[in-house]
This record gives sequence, structure tokens and C-alpha cells, in this order.
Amino acid sequence: MLFAKKEKIAEYMVLFPHKQGSYAETYRVKDNAGKTVFLKLICLDRLKRSQMDGHGNIIEMEVAKQLCHHNLCKYIDSGKLIQGGRQYAWFVTEFVSGETLSQKLIRDNNISVYDMKCIAKSVLSALSFLHNRPTPIIHNEISAQNVLLNLTGTMHDLKLIDFGNARFLDQPPIKPNLQELNPFYLAPERLSGICSVQSDLYAVGAMMYQLLYNELPWFIDMPYKDRDDFIDAILAEREKELKLYQTEKFDLDEQLLNTISKALSYDSEDRFQTAEEFIMAIDGVKKIGRQSTKRKILSEQPSPNNNFTTPTRKKGDGFAAIAGMDELKRQMVEEVIKPLREPEEYQRYGITIPNGMLLYGPPGCGKTFFAKHLAEEVGFNFFCITPATLKSRYVNATQENIARMFKEAEENAPTIIFIDEINELVPCRDGATHEMSKSAVNEMLAQMDKTGEKGIFIIGATNYPNAIDPAILRSGRLEKKYYIGVPDIEARVALFKHCLEKRPFDFGLDYEELARLTENYVSADIQFIVNNAARSALLAHSRITMELLRQAITDTSPSLSARELSKYENIRAEMAGELRKARSDRPRIGFNT
Repeated sequence: MLFAKKEKIAEYMVLFPHKQGSYAETYRVKDNAGKTVFLKLICLDRLKRSQMDGHGNIIEMEVAKQLCHHNLCKYIDSGKLIQGGRQYAWFVTEFVSGETLSQKLIRDNNISVYDMKCIAKSVLSALSFLHNRPTPIIHNEISAQNVLLNLTGTMHDLKLIDFGNARFLDQPPIKPNLQELNPFYLAPERLSGICSVQSDLYAVGAMMYQLLYNELPWFIDMPYKDRDDFIDAILAEREKELKLYQTEKFDLDEQLLNTISKALSYDSEDRFQTAEEFIMAIDGVKKIGRQSTKRKILSEQPSPNNNFTTPTRKKGDGFAAIAGMDELKRQMVEEVIKPLREPEEYQRYGITIPNGMLLYGPPGCGKTFFAKHLAEEVGFNFFCITPATLKSRYVNATQENIARMFKEAEENAPTIIFIDEINELVPCRDGATHEMSKSAVNEMLAQMDKTGEKGIFIIGATNYPNAIDPAILRSGRLEKKYYIGVPDIEARVALFKHCLEKRPFDFGLDYEELARLTENYVSADIQFIVNNAARSALLAHSRITMELLRQAITDTSPSLSARELSKYENIRAEMAGELRKARSDRPRIGFNT
């Protein structure tokens, strides 16, 4: 440890050196007023690049400055110092006298169902605060080790601690260090670097399972050797259905088991989408039926011949269900839908049928929603793919899955293949990229050749278009790029109507006012606002009123800050520049967004 007892770190007196890690040390210290607080000292030259943001700030410190919630240790102070010729940064938070949940389990492994619910809801309350910051914060390391129980309070007074692996939602993905993190808490997508609200909620489900059964879900006792082999073994185990069995605990019911099962679903879209929804399920307010935890392979229905299942033809209102975005819809009709509907006419004039397009923009703005309604509008069959569906750590398996997907799409043509988070499947082939990822990109390039003529149209969606290999975005592949930004006022009106239509709401709601109050709010924000208002109405045994909705809006900050909106507008400008450059090579159908 760099400092001993009774030495000073800035103006703080060391009471007790606590712990030394790979890049930081922690201390129990006393301030000038004699109050005991907690100090973390970070050695700057031991930090990884991934622990810094684009402005050179330490992510953990920037996160700490935003911690103001009763289930989080409150930020107090921070600074920098030089010691022994090395640069250090430090920050101070409140000190809590207690033990970790992990320590309690070692000491007393008999946690009641009631206490388990209290613990889970308190952790979820902290996550709700983090996930709903102007720029959402993902904890990324939820575990029993990082839940601090207050020995002077109740289970509700616990603190969620250790933000060393935390990230802001808008930051690029990064693969976890499995020597530092417990892999059995990590959602499947976290093993490949993706972090999200849903991956945090998965970890809460794993913790609940541990508290209930005194073991982690899908646990395997395997010595850590090769990282890829270890991940393969973990994912193979999760191909099995989760075992949820009754215990002798008298207050355990089917609702709780179903709640844990949903939280631990392999596919993120099948889990709880918000911490608030998770809490409502624990309380029994939101009824949860039993569902499979197993991974979906393109469709929930098994194929009789071991192939990908036949895609479904999307039925619905098409673009009529999307309010606002009129210019975008008009452009898409001209540039995509008409050529797909009338290929012979376009070919007669020598105009190339488009192979695919990219939907990009901030998270929570409805890229997937838009893609589904486009499939309805054009009347094609529809595959919905995530990278986890196709990616494998076995040699050549990813390439084989990609080839098989295109083969079956052609057999069921006309088909739309929608690939969410496509940057994970086809990342830039730079020197740091794994050879298997490069092979996947090469296979995609080969399969995308003249897909339009085969009756296949590809839609990729991403928050990080700059992370996609440039060859994927060139002419003849995902040549058309559409920016999906924050919903305009007409879209916000429609979103409020859609979110409220199946709930008991008061007559005479002023949707125009609600839309005006939510400028720069994304679709997910509006869903969150309506959920909060609905919960308040439930507790008051009333209808959802304008007053409740206004209050929910006041209590909810937009997910995207002005800085983040500006960043995405810059990305939009960069992508438009790429399009202009592409057009200078040869004339093509297209538009500039």
C-alpha cells in the first residue's frame, strides 16, 4: 500500500489501508471534521485505455460524481496528486460500516425469500437511477461481492458498490476480463463485449438465483485455461434449460420462479427491459408466466430438418403505424420499397435492385421498430437476427451459420434479413480484430453479392456505424444509410397514444402537451414515463391522469444529453460524407441523410 496509517492523502488522514488492486488502492480515512469516509486512489499509468472516456477522464470517477441515491455511496470529493514520480487520482465517497452480501452468504447461507426480494429490489432501485441518467450508466459488475449490507440498517439500506467496470451506454463495447469478473453473473452477450441495461438485469437474476439455491445458475467447475474454451463451455451449459425447483421455503411461489427465469433468458429481448418492470414483477404487480431460458435460433419454432426455420411474413399496418418521420418514410419508399416491389420495372431501366441498408442512430430511437414495419410495408418474409444467433467460437462455425442463413433466406424469398447490433458481427478488420471476426466479415461480403437479385434484402441496425467494417457499407452491400434520430413531435404524440391505449387512462389527455414536454426524449424514455405514471396510478387505485404523466416527465431526464445528441449528429454528417464520396464514383439511386 502506498500510504500507511496516520499518513495523509491530500487533506484526509488514513485510518485503515483497506485493499490493493491492479490499478487502485482503497482506504478508510478521516476528513478534517473527523468524519470517517472512503477513499479510492487510482494510479493513472496502470489504467487501461478502456477505463478512460474520449476526453481523457477516468470513467469510474465520472460515474462516482453522479452517485446520489440511497442505495449508492454518495460522492464527496476528488483530486489528483503526485507520489514517487507517478500520477494518481483519488475520489472520496461516504463510508458504510457493514459486510458484503458474499461475506454474509459464507457466514450464513440461509437467506429468506423476503430478504432476497428486499435485496433484489434495492439493487434494482440503484440500477434504475443509473440506467435513467441523462447518459445511462451500466454497472457491468453486479454480484454478491459488490452489494454492501449496512450493519446498522435494514436490507433496504444496502449499497451497490465498485464501479471499476462501469461504462456509459454510449461507449463502444469492450470484452470483459474473465480473470477479474465472475463469468456466471455475465449475460451471454457480455461475454462478447456488449453491455446494456438488460445485461445488468441478467446479473440481478443470477444473484437472486444464488440467494435462493446457494449456487449460481448454470455453474460448472472448470479450471480457467484458455479464455475462448472457457466461454465455449459456459455458453454450451446455457444451451440447457435453467433448473428452477421448489424448496422448502414457505413463501416461495411460482411468480417469483417465473420472474427469475425471465431475468435469466438467453436472449436480451426476452428479459425485463427496465429495472422498474423487474421490481413490479417481484412485487407481483406485473404477472409473469413461465418461459424458456434457452437461446432462440431465428425463430421459437424448431425446424424439422435442422435448418433455420422458415421466416414469418409480417402482418400489420406497415408505415401507417409509424407517426411522424414523414420525410424519412418518403425517401425510403422511393429508394427501397418501390425497387423491391417492382424489380422487373427497375431492371428494365437498368437500375440496380438494392441489396441492403443500414439504420443507425442513438439507442432507444426505434430502429428495430422501424425495420419490422418496413417488412410489413413491403410484404416480405422476415428474419430477425442478433449476432449471438450466428456467432460461435468454434473454427468456421460462424461462417457456416452465415452461409446457412443466406441459403434459407433465398429458399424463402422474398426475404428481409434484419441484423441487430450488426457492428458486433462485422467489426472493422484492423490489426486488433480476432481472425475469426475477420473470417465472419469475409463470409458476409461473399454472401451479400447480388442478394437483391436473389430476393433477399438485408437491414443492419447499429448505434456505432463507425465500428462496422467499411467494406460492408460500400456500394452493392449496405449501400443505403438512414439515420433514425429522436422522435419528432408527431411521433411522440403517437408513442404516448400507443403506450397508453391498453391501460386505464383518464379521458381528455392532452397528447400535444405531453409531446411538447418531451422534446429530445427517445422512444424508450416515453415508455419509461408511461410505466412510471401507470405504477403511480396503480398505487393510488386511479386512472392515469395528466397530472401523473406530467410528474413522471418531471422525474425523468432524457436518455440523451445535448452532448450526446451533438455526437450523433456528427456521426450523421460523417456518414453523409461517405455517401457523397460514393456517389462521385458512379451514379446510383440514393439519398443523403
